[in-house]
Amino acid sequence: MPRITAEKREANRARIVAAARRCFSRDGFHQTSVPDIAAEAGLAVGALYRYFGGKDEIILEIAGDAFRMLFAPVERLISTSRNVTVADLVSTAIDPVAASVSGGETEYAVPDDELLRCAVQAWGELLRSEALRQHAESGFEQVRRQIADALRAGQKTGSTPAALDPDRGARVVMALLHGFVLQRTAFGLEDMAGFARDARLMLGDAGLLQQGH
Repeated sequence: MPRITAEKREANRARIVAAARRCFSRDGFHQTSVPDIAAEAGLAVGALYRYFGGKDEIILEIAGDAFRMLFAPVERLISTSRNVTVADLVSTAIDPVAASVSGGETEYAVPDDELLRCAVQAWGELLRSEALRQHAESGFEQVRRQIADALRAGQKTGSTPAALDPDRGARVVMALLHGFVLQRTAFGLEDMAGFARDARLMLGDAGLLQQGH
């Protein structure tokens, strides 16, 4: 029997992840079984175990995808600009969520609403799964430190208020983003452009958005 190519193996993994994401988004983590995922992917259960050790491993991968969707644009902004405001950071994370699909026009392009529903469920899983909690905490701390460093740099250029504590400010930014995801997913927030505009106005009133930015 010929060996499977790397491209085919990656395609099979993507097929399983896409199927699991649909199941999790529709039925939740705990109501979805490995046989459910295999059936959704059109595979035998044994075939799924060639790619993943079990459901928790798939949850970990999908949760990582969800949080990368939110924070990767923030990290890109930080890496390319030294004149960043709090409002910039918040609106940069919101913008990609306004799109309906991530990943371009591919067979396994990712509907953002599916990812966001999985992200909300993943927060609950942090209380159950120590492996997921540690993984999430590591990613959280990495992004938090980057945001804090960007706020410090902004203080030097005047785009961020000097009185703001960068470490606490970074947590405020992340809290705003987490709250946005919950509202978008659980409570039907549809006007992303309006949310981003009002966030900028409110942050400006609070003194977090300096004049001229």
